Formats: sequence, C-alpha cells, structure tokens
Amino acid sequence: MSDEEYRYPHSVQSLPVLPRGKASDAAAETASDLSAQAPSSETASSSPAAPADEMARKLIEGKVIEALHEIYDPEIPVNIYELGLIYDIQVDPDRKVHIKMTLTAPACPVAGSLPGEVEKKVEAIAEVASADVELVWEPPWSRDRMSETALLTLGMM
Repeated sequence: MSDEEYRYPHSVQSLPVLPRGKASDAAAETASDLSAQAPSSETASSSPAAPADEMARKLIEGKVIEALHEIYDPEIPVNIYELGLIYDIQVDPDRKVHIKMTLTAPACPVAGSLPGEVEKKVEAIAEVASADVELVWEPPWSRDRMSETALLTLGMM
C-alpha cells in the first residue's frame, strides 16, 4: 500500500465545481426540484414528520443539550447532562420540549429547585415554545449513567 493509499484509505469522490455566479442558480434549481418532488399536503400530514421538521427538532434538541451543559448540581462540579441526570428529551412539532430527568438521590437538596431551573433555562431558548420537565425515579440513577468526561472530572476512572 502506498503512502497516499494509507493516509486516504477510502476512495475519494470528486464533486463538480460550479463557475462563479452559478452556485445560487444551481441551489435555486435544486430547491425547485425538491419542492416539485415533495409530497402534497394531504400525503405529508399522514406521513411521519417531514425531513425539514425533523431537522428543526434536532437543532432545537441540540440547543437544549447545550443549555443543559450550563446547569450544575451544586454539590458536584459536573453539569447535569454529563452526570446522566437527563433521561429523555422530546421536541414536538409545535416546538414544545418535554424532558425526563432524575436526581442523584430522592433526598437530593435541590429536588425542589433543579427541575424548575432546567425548565427556565430551556424556555429561554428562542426556538422553544415551552418546556415541561418531568422528574422520574425509574430507572434509578447510578454512576453508570455518567459520561466519560464526568468520570474523569471526578477522578472516578
């Protein structure tokens, strides 16, 4: 195997290069081709979420995760996302966010305030219409839910 093949083991596919000024024409043409191929509103409503809706929800979910990285358990110097306290994030088509989260222990001193803090932080995201935080205890939290980053930060690895 040559050095070149070793550094780039996958085949390289060349992409066409458009002359200056033609890129916007090509983008408009592609967009019109896609809209012509898009299903009618009757079909779209009976099918699962349209790709654009799914992408918008994924972008919102990403912003929610970023926001959760800014919230810390006051007793532990790791954010609640890396601690594994967030069990589920759902974004519905109306941009309403539902979060299932837990705490490290039912008697956690922030049990009354942390879910509200999460809700406020998520609702502060411009793309989020509203947020709802559900505190759950099943499955129980354990250190197995912590990310590698959290384990390293706490010296548990």
